[in-house]
Amino acid sequence: MVSLVIQAGGESRRMGQNKALIPFMGRPLIQRVIERLQALADEVIITSNQPDGFEQFQYPLVADVLPGMGALGGLYTALLAARYPLVMVAACDMPFANQQLFQYQVDLLIRDGMDVAIPGYAEGWEPFHSVYRRETCLPEIKTALEQGQRRLISWLPRVRVMYLGAEVIGKFDSLGIAFQNVNTPEELVQAEALARQVD
Repeated sequence: MVSLVIQAGGESRRMGQNKALIPFMGRPLIQRVIERLQALADEVIITSNQPDGFEQFQYPLVADVLPGMGALGGLYTALLAARYPLVMVAACDMPFANQQLFQYQVDLLIRDGMDVAIPGYAEGWEPFHSVYRRETCLPEIKTALEQGQRRLISWLPRVRVMYLGAEVIGKFDSLGIAFQNVNTPEELVQAEALARQVD
């Protein structure tokens, strides 16, 4: 049983408006992300501290339970809100979030008993294209927050993590676009042009 939580809590400063709700290929960007991933999940939740505009969706909307704790606080909220043991966490501004890669990550947790499956490249990991085991990750994230840690990956050494590098990612994402996010109007235009080519 899997929950999908879409993180829409960013401030969208560079975009100038809420990224989650900005039109992408004719529909809100967050709707595109949900449509790409929802087939894998038994529930869909959106986390955001800015509720305006989300009324159009039928999914539960959850605000940060620990406001002011940044992205790690948002991850804590995501796992706390989820009903099911495995939690897929995705950013609302990843128009090419990869269903096949997420399925592989879920399968890893089920098959190997891992607590986290997180992909990434040399420049960093992608905690918002990852799958978490709720029971084991929640207490460790809470401890990290209580200790004043804010880095999204600061607590990972305390759980069983499967790190997925370029070789594995490439099997599912040959174009290397799964983690591409949209932060500016220019990036939005570029991403839409790419989507017209690959969709």
